[in-house]
Amino acid sequence: MITKRRPSLRPRKVPQQSRAEHTVAAILEAAAAILETRGMEGLNTNLVAKRAGVSVGTLYQYFPNKDALVVALSLREQAAFYAEADCALHQPTGQSALKYLITVSVHQQLRRPALARALDFEEGRPAIARELGTSKAAFHELMQQILSRDDIPPQNNMEIATDDLLAILRAVVDAAGERGEVDRGALEERVGRALFGYLGICDRPPEKSRARHKRPA
Repeated sequence: MITKRRPSLRPRKVPQQSRAEHTVAAILEAAAAILETRGMEGLNTNLVAKRAGVSVGTLYQYFPNKDALVVALSLREQAAFYAEADCALHQPTGQSALKYLITVSVHQQLRRPALARALDFEEGRPAIARELGTSKAAFHELMQQILSRDDIPPQNNMEIATDDLLAILRAVVDAAGERGEVDRGALEERVGRALFGYLGICDRPPEKSRARHKRPA
């Protein structure tokens, strides 16, 4: 019995010179712009090559198909996110680290919301998810390191708590992107309430808020 091999979604070659790096960057940005405006159905290698100002043959030197473009684009966006999110570990406390991570996550989603939504959908496809498994694990590890800080209440099951928090974070942020929200501050506040509430951490209400609930003498 002959087993059919899955087509590779990894780049065929890695650019070694600055000119080649510029070419790959132009191809990926062209793919990003098309995804933002036309979605996956409108994405094809001919259109990407034309928009990037390269030949289709040049594109195929690096990317065998449009799924490979999506994988590379997802990895590009994730690399930018993790470079920023990793700084959360330099925060003095677990709570400040979690707030920092929330800020970065909201910024990533609302910076280019149409692109983020398109990639979120494509990353759920099994073929794409397989290629991104290792990079997704990095986010899981980052959250676990934050939860291990002394000022974060201990959780009964660290693995489950980590998975839950990441699911809540993605769900709230993704939903905001779907609605077209642009107010980052308001979204960060809502995400913070959800995550901190899950952990059993409640911020004290402002004095004015508490004063309104006092009964008259």
